[in-house]
Amino acid sequence: MAFKCTIPATATVQQDDEAVRITRWDFAPGAVTGWHRHGWPYVVVMLTDAVMRIDDGAKEQSYRRPPGVEHDVMNGSAHPIAFVEIEIKRPEALAQA
Repeated sequence: MAFKCTIPATATVQQDDEAVRITRWDFAPGAVTGWHRHGWPYVVVMLTDAVMRIDDGAKEQSYRRPPGVEHDVMNGSAHPIAFVEIEIKRPEALAQA
């Protein structure tokens, strides 16, 4: 079952270049990202303790995903949470940095 929430999480893009996109996400309790998919592999770095709920439309499941899987993320904690999401656009460009 999809999340029932009208509170949007706040995304702040910190860097977006040819190699990576780095986005900070801030969530009030119950806030959600909204349905989306990533075109690149990505890593999430938690900035706070959190209970995160992930929904792929069929079931809530663990956070790891390959690129292209549509999903929604909800703060399941009773307090605000935050994480930084790092999407790897061109891994070979990182090796040159």
